[in-house]
Amino acid sequence: MLKDIPRIEVTEVAIAILPVEGEENTSTEEALWNVYILNLKNIPIDNVIISSKGYGSLNGEMVKTSTLRQFLGTIAPNAFMQVEAIQEKVFGLNNEYLVSFYIKNEIFDKKFVFLPETIRKDFFTTVPILNRKGVMIR
Repeated sequence: MLKDIPRIEVTEVAIAILPVEGEENTSTEEALWNVYILNLKNIPIDNVIISSKGYGSLNGEMVKTSTLRQFLGTIAPNAFMQVEAIQEKVFGLNNEYLVSFYIKNEIFDKKFVFLPETIRKDFFTTVPILNRKGVMIR
């Protein structure tokens, strides 16, 4: 029966984590960061739901953050929405974002995982639509 369920690949949707504008060059111990979802498609995505959590080992202890769920509604074509703020102290964890949305009557799901220590300036790229530097997974 599982073989009868079509596997639909999610493309042109991304999660990006960027420092708050003006914080890029700040040398404060705890810069401000935001998480965004980007719809790079030429059509809207509807009923967008995002579940986020962090998990892994910090200082030799297993850590798990609270799971946050957010309903974002519709994201227009070639647009973005802010998902949440994120603190630098969880960058050492796996930061997971499970995204679900509809296009017409079909549901799509994709998991985006930022591995520990990958949210840093070494991995910055120019994030489309926002036209700012940050870390992005498509």
